[in-house]
Amino acid sequence: MSFCVAIDGPAAAGKGTVSKAVAKHFGFPHLDTGLLYRATGAKTFEGLTPLDAALSLTTSDLERDDLRSGDAGQAASRVAAIPEVRSALVDFQQAFARRDGGAVLDGRDIGTVICPDAEVKLYITASDEVRALRRYAELIGKGEHVTKEGVLADLRERDERDSARAAAPLKPADDATVIDTSSMTIDEAIAKVIALIEAVRG
Repeated sequence: MSFCVAIDGPAAAGKGTVSKAVAKHFGFPHLDTGLLYRATGAKTFEGLTPLDAALSLTTSDLERDDLRSGDAGQAASRVAAIPEVRSALVDFQQAFARRDGGAVLDGRDIGTVICPDAEVKLYITASDEVRALRRYAELIGKGEHVTKEGVLADLRERDERDSARAAAPLKPADDATVIDTSSMTIDEAIAKVIALIEAVRG
């Protein structure tokens, strides 16, 4: 039996951390679908077209150590706006979602496009300022030279591009549960999501 948990939301809202913790709690495999787009974007740095990068993607590409950089994030947002790239990556994601035993997928269009029939749909968000501070701390911790103002501007630029694109824009599914983590600790957010999933599973 498959059981899909679809978790969407903007960058730095906490969806990745929550998704990993929830997957571990239930023993489900986890796919950070943003890594697919980051890896595709990163491969364009090597001269590949976005579509060729997507079509040549392998699981080893998801283990590159440059996927969490700001450049990779911006490249991911750019290639994700290309319908042909999104189509090339849909099959990979849908097969992962319907594996036996359950799966957790996080991204920007899981509940709306990839898994519209997911058993659980969540949209995790937070204020721009809170998300920027979280991402700033993450990048500083990795030794990147960034400013809070620059990180906030980058996040807003990505949000605008992701929300305005014609193909699978960033938005909550109509039947998704929206969770604002602005004033929550990560443990509180994880506990809330686990409780929601357990309620559905019975």
